[in-house]
Amino acid sequence: MAPKTIKNALKDTLEDLSQQNFKKFCSHLLDRREEPRVKRNRVEGKDFLDVTDVLVSTFTETGALRVAVELLKQIECTEEATRLVKETEQSPKPNSSDTVKPSSGAAGGNTMAGAGGTEKHFVDKHKPELIQKVGNVAPILDELLDNNVIQQELYDKIRAMPTTQEKMRELYSTCLKASKKCKDIFYASLQKNELYLIEDLQGKE
Repeated sequence: MAPKTIKNALKDTLEDLSQQNFKKFCSHLLDRREEPRVKRNRVEGKDFLDVTDVLVSTFTETGALRVAVELLKQIECTEEATRLVKETEQSPKPNSSDTVKPSSGAAGGNTMAGAGGTEKHFVDKHKPELIQKVGNVAPILDELLDNNVIQQELYDKIRAMPTTQEKMRELYSTCLKASKKCKDIFYASLQKNELYLIEDLQGKE
């Protein structure tokens, strides 16, 4: 079966949510601290069609998918989040396993932003966008800890920070300064947990 368009998949997913879970979804959407923010009057009292339009007009289709998956996981609708991703897949995802390994970039070919060893690493080149747009930080931190990129003390410090932007800035100012290997592990985790964001950034190169 051909993949659905992102907008249609979002619409169907929100329509299938129970009334209680739809309210939770809207509440979490309004509570997001990352920019761009959604105004309350655009969501309150609206139905799934209106909220789908708000998501797409605010975040673009690719961004709307990422945000919707993030919010569905937050309200413990993981099955719906997984189905949404599968319904919109245009191509196979990069291979992943329980333990993240350094990757040359299954979705983009190379973690370096250009040819030659003097070029910037992907995570350095796109530092501003990644700080602002990564929303699913918790599993990334877990994988960095499991791979000894960060230690427990730093992990606890970052987890306690109130916003994702602060967490990402702390990662950049600490472990991501260490080595290319650390950046490769971080990049592999981004591919696993923020695939649509990574593909979006790669499309701009």
